Amino acid sequence: MNAPETLSRARRRTRAEAEAAVRCLIEWAGDDPDREGLIGTPDRVVRSYEEFFGGYDEDPRLMLETTFEETNDYDEIVMLRDIRLESHCEHHMVPIIGKVHVAYLPAGRVVGISKLARVVEAYAKRLQIQETLTGQIADAINDALQPRGVAVVIQAAHQCMTTRGIKKPGVQMTTSRMLGEFRDNPVTRAEFLQLLAMPA
Repeated sequence: MNAPETLSRARRRTRAEAEAAVRCLIEWAGDDPDREGLIGTPDRVVRSYEEFFGGYDEDPRLMLETTFEETNDYDEIVMLRDIRLESHCEHHMVPIIGKVHVAYLPAGRVVGISKLARVVEAYAKRLQIQETLTGQIADAINDALQPRGVAVVIQAAHQCMTTRGIKKPGVQMTTSRMLGEFRDNPVTRAEFLQLLAMPA
């Protein structure tokens, strides 16, 4: 799965233009951007967006370049579950909040578990849909480690449907991407799903 194209730094709008856009939205909503409570809001919103969308400035695949071969021939599932997910829907730019579960079957190399969480974070801090995010995480791990299999499951609530539109709170969306043995071997797939179902 190819990552969506992102703008180069040189082509991006300036901070001043971004703040002006926020002022415009405040006025469009019917308020005065110069009143006391809102006068600093454009700056705060832009700083928030720098945090929300910091993934555009990172290359998640580079995070997986450092691997370890001293594994004592470990070849069973490596799993990191319940990684906090905070992303934004590309259709309405509202939060997607949930959890990511990542697993792989090593083929001689492993990666530091914090790197798996960093890959999730880097892809999450971009505008996208959950299906794309799921595939990006799995493909990055698969390409970097060349393991015998990769499994990624995301469970998340989308505020584009819980706080607006159909307004159905409590609804959660689940997506998965299985590669290698997790896709082809029913026993391996079942073991992963059993580990996922175990109490934390």
